[in-house]
This record gives sequence, structure tokens and C-alpha cells, in this order.
Amino acid sequence: MTAPEKTARDPHLWAPQRKVEDLDWFREKYAAERDKRLPNTGADTFQAIDFEGKFASFDADPHASPRTVPPVTADLDMLVIGAGFMGISAGIELKKAGVTNFKILDVAADFGGTWYWNRYPGVRCDVESYVYLPYLEETGYIPTERYTRGSEIFAYCQSLGEQFGLYDHALFQTRVTDMEWDEDTARWMVRTDGGDLFRARFVSTQSGQFSRPQLPSIPGIEKFTGHSFHTSRWDYEYTGGDSAGDLDKLRDKRVAVIGTGATGVQAIPQLAEYAKSLVVFQRTPTQIAPRENAPTDIEWFKSLPAGWHGVRRASFDKCAMDRATADCDIDDGWIKFAKYQLGAIYEAGGAEPTLEQFMDAMERSDYEWNEMLRDRVDSIVTDPAKAERLKSYYRTMCKRPGFSDDFLPAFNKESVDVVDTATTPVDRITEKGIVVGDHEYEVDLIVYATGFQQGRTWTDKAGYDVTGCNGNRLSKKFADGASTYHGFLSEDFPNLFFLGFLQSTQVSNIANLIDHQARHMVYMVEKSLTDGIRTIEPTPEAEAGWNQTILEHAEMRRDWNMTCTPGQYNNEGRLDDKRSTLVGGLYGPGYEYFDLLRQWREDDKLDGIAVTR
Repeated sequence: MTAPEKTARDPHLWAPQRKVEDLDWFREKYAAERDKRLPNTGADTFQAIDFEGKFASFDADPHASPRTVPPVTADLDMLVIGAGFMGISAGIELKKAGVTNFKILDVAADFGGTWYWNRYPGVRCDVESYVYLPYLEETGYIPTERYTRGSEIFAYCQSLGEQFGLYDHALFQTRVTDMEWDEDTARWMVRTDGGDLFRARFVSTQSGQFSRPQLPSIPGIEKFTGHSFHTSRWDYEYTGGDSAGDLDKLRDKRVAVIGTGATGVQAIPQLAEYAKSLVVFQRTPTQIAPRENAPTDIEWFKSLPAGWHGVRRASFDKCAMDRATADCDIDDGWIKFAKYQLGAIYEAGGAEPTLEQFMDAMERSDYEWNEMLRDRVDSIVTDPAKAERLKSYYRTMCKRPGFSDDFLPAFNKESVDVVDTATTPVDRITEKGIVVGDHEYEVDLIVYATGFQQGRTWTDKAGYDVTGCNGNRLSKKFADGASTYHGFLSEDFPNLFFLGFLQSTQVSNIANLIDHQARHMVYMVEKSLTDGIRTIEPTPEAEAGWNQTILEHAEMRRDWNMTCTPGQYNNEGRLDDKRSTLVGGLYGPGYEYFDLLRQWREDDKLDGIAVTR
């Protein structure tokens, strides 16, 4: 396999300067790189950090003391489990609908969800803040930067809680332990680790989508006698500094990082700047494009017309995720790639390309784009061996893209190295460090940038089971994958809403999905309360029909997913394991799903829903 001849290119240019001709070379190269990373362990590539057990200390909240609030007993119209963007949006939309008898629970000590937990140095949103942050028009808030810091997003979550009066409804540092349906009262009996008992007419939950951390399945993690933590539970007492950096306590420390996903890309430059030495253990490189961050142009922001936020969000999703012809002036890394592919499609077949022309243009332009990004690695990283290890060989969106201006330069420091664990996997962790092959890397600190639980069942991630009608348990029903109608409701579990990626859609901007789901759920709650509806749940036919739709869409993407390097989007290469919320089938693209929900609400018939009064 001979690599295509390369020509010099300006690393700061986005558009590839040369066309790809030899598709077979790229297909073979990508397949070889994928196969190196296919241990076929699926979800077992990682191990869970449970609320109780030997790794429970990795889940401890470094930001708050234990709860002191006495047990609460209450009858509620609605209980919202989770106080991230989903819980915040649900609370705001409930209040808009005139529903005020509700509670919002969270294991964290404040609003924020992902942004409460993720306070690692360098953390930012990777979708521009003008489309990511919700309710910008209603609050009048102006993000300080195009890609704003995590600390600002967390503060914004708190401000939403204040502005919309959600703190009066919140109960923090509280974990659900049991949920059981009481048929006589048509209420969910929800118990918590704080001794609370809630009798709720409706319950919504996202339960741990991006807050339940995980560790790699490497033997010996518990044997390490140095210091270690997960990035979502960053220990600034040990490192010094804060999310802006200044990790001054690492000056004499030898540090290891396991993982180079979206979190690792942001945290590694900070660790490289301050640590005495840094070793990065990487299985699969992340595709790194320029960040192109900048302060917000206040005058531009103030000039935006009424309704701009919804329009901007919709056009971003439509262009970024579907290669649809959409007016989109965002011009960030997501959209630049999408527009490059659109140009290739038009060049191949004009306004109405054949399917063959479309697929060929998509594949060819993807290879060209990644060639440009690999050349960018060569232009920045001066050590050829390090540069080669940092190049990604997989189709774009096999893994969430990375955007950074300081990640690649960090590897030019002599004190920073990267170890390719796809070639030589980590064998074990010892009292002193990490063993790869016949070499032991002795370190003082191990940072696990290994993401969040996706490949387990819903109940495993949530940490509690749900008992529905006639004693049916959710752990049994969802044992081999979720079963819902539109991703919201499941038969035999009335008035219980599942939110997040569960049988919903694929989007880059998760916050937009959250807003659409919150509005859709509150529509059903408000209609039930207004029309005297006792219970809602899917009909067997409606749920089966949605499951079939999900299956068909998953099958359409199967061949493409099988070409991908193992990761959370294809459940580490195990597509037949439907437990993962990201593999159990996504009804894409996003705007089609949102249109379907909107039309369903406008019909106002509760089509597919079994109702009791």
C-alpha cells in the first residue's frame, strides 16, 4: 500500500488544495487502522464507576459537602430528575405552561449537569455559544466569546435557575434509589438516598447521560499509590489552579493522561504547560481542526433580529448534520466541513446528483478534508514520530471532531510524549505507574479522560430500577436495548418520560435537542392536566412502529458505522449490542425528527398514545 504523493500546503487554509484520486488506498489504510483498535470488547472496553463499590471514590463530588436537608415528602404534578440543561429547560417550559407543582432533583449540588461536573482546565463548548446556550433571546445574555469557557456556561445555568425561579423547586445532592408505579393513585412513588418520598403524577428523567463517569478496563487501577481522578471530578487541591489553568502544584509532578477524546483535547495543553512531564496514552487520535475562537462582537450580537436564535440553531443542525442546502453564516469547523462536502456533491452531479455520485463525492471529499488536517499535524508538530501518532485515519463523525489551537503545539515540548496504545495496549497499572509492553511509566498522577457511560443499560447508568404496571421492571424491558415511542414514552410505564439520545436523533448541538424535547414533553403534560387525562403511554402498535423505524435507520448506517474506528458512536465496534443510547438507533437527521414532533403536536390527537381518564 503506497501512500499518495503529498504536496506542500498552508496549514491555516481550510479547503484542501488537492483532489484525492486513489480511493482504494484510503479505504485500505482506514480499515487497517480500524482493525488495530478492534478488541471486540464493546462496552467492556470501559468499566463503570458505580455509586457504591471499589471505584466509588472516583465519583465523589469535589465541589460540595454532603446534603444536610432533612427528608422531604411531597405530592407533585411532576418530578424532573436531572438539573442540567434538560432539567432547566423542563422547569422553564413547565412554568410557561402554568405548571408550578414540580420538583427538580439532581445528585449534584447545583444546576448545570455536564457543566457542573466538567470543570477541568481548558473546558469550553465545542459548538459556538450563540447556538449552544439556550434562551439567549429571553434572557438577553451575551456570551463573552464564540466558544465560551465552562465556568461561564455553569454560571449561566445558575442564572437561568435564578431568573426563572427554579431554585425554589430544586432539591440537590439527591439520588433516586427506587421508582414504583401505584395503579390505585396513578402516581409514581419515588424514593431517594436522602429518605425523600415523592408521589408524582409525571416523571421525566435523563439520568446520567453525560455525568456518570467511566474508567478504562485496565487491571490494577485500584493498586496505584499515587494520585488519580477522572476529568469530570477534577482535583484542584492536588493540581492547583482552576478551569482557566495555573496548575502550579504540578511543577514537580510526573503526569499521565489516559484518553484523547473531546475532554483530553482541551485538558492536555494545560497539563503540558505546568507538569514536570506528561505522557499521553492514546488509543485513537482525535481529528483536530482550528478552534477560531474570538471575543463576541457586541454590536453584531445586538443587531440580530427577533427570532434569530431559533433560526440560527435550525440552520446549524440542518447544514451540519444533513448536508442539506441551508443558509448558514456560522462558518465554524462543523459548517466548513459540511459546505466543503456540499461543494463536492454539486461538482459531481449538479443540483440533482445520482445516489452513486452523491456517495462518491461524500467519501472523496471526506478523505480530502482529513488529508488537509493530517498535513496540518505535520506542519505544527516538529517530531515526525509524534506527528504520525497524532494523525487520525477514519471518516469524519466516526468520532466527535476536536477543535483546538493549542493541543498539537503542546507535543512540541520535550517533556510531553504520546503513547500509541492501539499498537501496544496498556498491560496494567501498578503501584508506581502504567505498564505498556516491557516499559513501565512511573508517574505521580493519573488523569482519566475516559468519558461517560454509554454502553450499559439505562437502569445500570441511572443507578435505580423502575417498576411499572403489573410489576414489570424497566431493567428487564430495556435489558437488550430501549423500547419507546418517539424516544419519550414506553408501554407499561405510564407518565414516565425518557429524555436525551434514547431512540431520538443525531445532532451536533445537543442543547437544541434538549429544548425540543422539553417543549414536546411539557405539551403532553399540560394537555393531560388540562383535559383530565389520568395516564398516557404508547399503544403496543405505536411503540413497535417506532422501534421498527429506529431499526431501519440503524441498518441504513450499519455499513458506514462498521468502517469506523471503535468509539462511543458505534459502541466500540459492537453494533449488535443495543444497550448503548448512541447505538440503539438514531432517527436522523435532527430537523426531520423535530418536524415530526412539531407536526404531532399540531395535530393535537395524541396519535399512538393510549389514554385513561
